Amino acid sequence: MPPNPAEAAQAWAQSLETLRDAAWGRLVRGVRDKRAPARHVTLSTYGRNGWPQARIVVLRGADKAAATLEVHTDLRSAKIAELQADPRAMLHVWDDRARLQIRAEARAEILTGPQVSDRWARIPEGSRIAYGSRPAPGQPILTALDYAKQPSVQDFAVLILHVQAFDLVHLGSDHRRARFERAGGWTGAWLSP
Repeated sequence: MPPNPAEAAQAWAQSLETLRDAAWGRLVRGVRDKRAPARHVTLSTYGRNGWPQARIVVLRGADKAAATLEVHTDLRSAKIAELQADPRAMLHVWDDRARLQIRAEARAEILTGPQVSDRWARIPEGSRIAYGSRPAPGQPILTALDYAKQPSVQDFAVLILHVQAFDLVHLGSDHRRARFERAGGWTGAWLSP
């Protein structure tokens, strides 16, 4: 019987190792390719008001060997206070073309000041306006545009997300789901989708 073309195209989802590698490959591509689905990802935290908080952030780094992801933010944003109170976070990606959902459970490390000066130096001048609005992000203003963008290295923070686990779901011709944990050496186990 000839191979099913749909199954052949999804060969990366048929083993735990290739599925995990495909997820990391998509995350790494998201850092380099502005049009990749993993470029703009959802970061969720525990809100100080008790409600989950989710927002879109730009993925700035992905290191498979270290199992870390990197996001940049304004130091005065609510997510910083939330992560200071509870460093657990979830990063979510949906890759429609691959039909792959990536959920990464992580512990956030917040870097500021001299720790981030090398990264600040690499940010194009025009992109620095994302870090340093006046008043601070989330503060009340009188009208929709009653704020000023003032780049400020003092307001720049880097979140290093130390991935603790992946939950991967592939919605192919046959659905597959797997969980991988740092504590288990990333070997992974299949789960019912």
